[in-house]
Amino acid sequence: MAQVFDPGRMTARLMLEAPVEAGDGQGGAAVSWQAVCSLWALVEPMRVFEREEAAAEAAIVSHRIWVWFRQDIVAGQRFRKGTRVFSVKLVRDPDETRRFLLCHCEEGAR
Repeated sequence: MAQVFDPGRMTARLMLEAPVEAGDGQGGAAVSWQAVCSLWALVEPMRVFEREEAAAEAAIVSHRIWVWFRQDIVAGQRFRKGTRVFSVKLVRDPDETRRFLLCHCEEGAR
């Protein structure tokens, strides 16, 4: 079933970032993030999962992020909006028309 989507609601400017691993000289790797592109998106908060972490409240907020279709967006990347970071968990073409991508993301909150 096709979902009705208004592309005029894509008003958030996000930076897509991809992980880059560099050897640390001791057999491990240090991960840094490299900017891939800037794009327009619709960010929809979905759920909040609360938990206690080191005697403090912590939460994970799940989001649906809609962007124009691109073949280079995959799980494991992230979107950034200022200091906010959205980890991409799942990417799908909701109606298989190659017009939009629906990215299921998580944002850590404290």
